[in-house]
Amino acid sequence: MSDIKILLLEDDAAIGMGLVYSLEKEKFVIDHAKTLKEAREYLKNNIYSICILDINLPDGNGYELCKEIKEKDDIPVLFLTAYDDEVNVIMGLELGADDYICKPFRVRELIARIKAVLRRAEAPGRSKSVTESSDIVLGDIGVYTKEGKVYKLKDGKKDVDLELTAMEYRLLLILLNNRGVVLSRNRLLEDMWDVSGDFVNDNTLTVYIKRLRDKIEKDPADPKIIKTVRGMGYIIDKNI
Repeated sequence: MSDIKILLLEDDAAIGMGLVYSLEKEKFVIDHAKTLKEAREYLKNNIYSICILDINLPDGNGYELCKEIKEKDDIPVLFLTAYDDEVNVIMGLELGADDYICKPFRVRELIARIKAVLRRAEAPGRSKSVTESSDIVLGDIGVYTKEGKVYKLKDGKKDVDLELTAMEYRLLLILLNNRGVVLSRNRLLEDMWDVSGDFVNDNTLTVYIKRLRDKIEKDPADPKIIKTVRGMGYIIDKNI
């Protein structure tokens, strides 16, 4: 029996039953709550490897529970929702969510994403997600995680809003959450998903890297923040 225990908060009985069946086939141990109240009771009496939270619920929303979970412990959270607009994606990330998948989705994609989140959570030296930390300065770039915004700085203060898209911001957070670690393209491809729930392919990843560099680097042709490690992948150094 797997020692990976998952709290699933999903009020739709049919979706919930299907997910429980599919996840249990993968040897995960599942507790299925249909309301915030039930989920809170489960959390009082159990320890989970990851929580999968729907957003719209009969007695509130998943954002409330995510905030409670992250205030108490650094349990990975993956949002499961029908909404795919940037505001909801960024709101979830601001609250400390580790990932986000939109309905409809393929179960194998959800399973792959769960495994990717768990792998990141178990990485040596893992600390709290940057989404829970104070503001981050990368040279003359400021990442303001509570706002979900990235600014060009002047004299240490916000100057120009760089207007990152949700996926560019997500890519930056992934790199920051693994600061000092080289992330391979395959690793990024596993962790990066577009907001429709589809896989990000290799060409699309190249586009996201380029666009992000165009916005945050002084000289995108000679990047100092997101560096390429030839034959290995990408890294944001700890000493920037």
